[in-house]
Amino acid sequence: MKQIFGPVPSRRLGMSLGIDLVPYKTCTYDCIYCELGKTTKKTTIRKEYLSKDLILKQLEEYLPLLEFPPDYITISGSGEPTLNSKTREIIKEIKRITTIPVAVITNGSLLPLDQVKEDLLAADIVLPSLDTVNPPIFKHINRPEPSLNINDIIKGMIDFRKEFSGQIWLEILFCRGINDDHAAVERLRDKIEDIKPDMIQLNTVVRPPAENSASPLSEKQLISIKEILGTRAELISDTIPSEKGTCFYDKEESIINLIGRRPCTCDDICNALGLHGNETIKHLDKLMKEGRIKCKLHHHHGYYHIANVEI
Repeated sequence: MKQIFGPVPSRRLGMSLGIDLVPYKTCTYDCIYCELGKTTKKTTIRKEYLSKDLILKQLEEYLPLLEFPPDYITISGSGEPTLNSKTREIIKEIKRITTIPVAVITNGSLLPLDQVKEDLLAADIVLPSLDTVNPPIFKHINRPEPSLNINDIIKGMIDFRKEFSGQIWLEILFCRGINDDHAAVERLRDKIEDIKPDMIQLNTVVRPPAENSASPLSEKQLISIKEILGTRAELISDTIPSEKGTCFYDKEESIINLIGRRPCTCDDICNALGLHGNETIKHLDKLMKEGRIKCKLHHHHGYYHIANVEI
C-alpha cells in the first residue's frame, strides 16, 4: 500500500503532500463526524504500524516526480499518526531528505505522553484538535479509547506549548446541538488561553460523517463562535453550509466529470483529483450504490465509467 498521497490542495496548508504513518482507521478516537467512517482499530498502543524505512523510501522516490514542491509535507492520513512509535525518526529523516516544512495533523490525544511530546518537537507546525473540554461531550463526540481523559489531554497540550517553538494551529470541529452552545464555547475559550495556540481554526461537518447525528453549523453560527474565541480564530471549512441546508464539498461530481471524459481506475482518479485512496474508494462505493457509475474489469484492472455508457 502506498503511504504517500497528493499533493492535495488544503485550505489550511496550501499544497500538501500527505504521509500515512498508520493503517486505515487506526485511531485513538472514533469521532462521530469522521469523514472516513467508523474506526476499525481503536487503540492507544504505540508501535511501528507502518515501516519507517518503507515510508521514507517511498518519499525519496516520489519527491523527484513532482513538477512543483508542495508547501508542506503533512503527516496525517487516515488514522492518528502519533500512534506510530517512529514518528520522531520519520520527521527527522524527512528534514534530512528535503527542506520542505513538516506539519503534523493530530487529535492530540497522546500528548500526555512525554515521548509523543518529544516526537512532535521535530515538526515545524503541529495541528492538534480539541472539540470540547467537557468530559461527557468528549465521550459523545470523539468516542475515545476508554483510558483517555480530556483533562489529561488538555494538560498535555499546555505542556507541549511550553516546549515547542514552532507553530500550533488548534482545530475545533463543531457539531450542531452537541458542542456549540454559548457556555460550552466560553469554557473552551478559557482552556485555549492556557494552551496558547498561534491560530484557532474553526470547522464543522462538511463531508458525509460516520454518524448521521453529526450535523453542521451554519456560517452565521460559526462566525458567532469566532467572535467569542477572539482574533486568533478563523473559519476553515471547505464549504460552509447555508442556512437552508447542508452543502457538502462535492468530490462525487468531480469524479463524475472525470470519468465522463474517459474510464478511469481508482489510481487514475486519485492522481487526477489529488485524493487519498481510501477517501476515493468511499466516494466510488457511494456512486455505485446510487447507480450513477459502474466498474468494468479489464486486464485485471477495474475501470469506472458512467452507468449509462458502455465500455
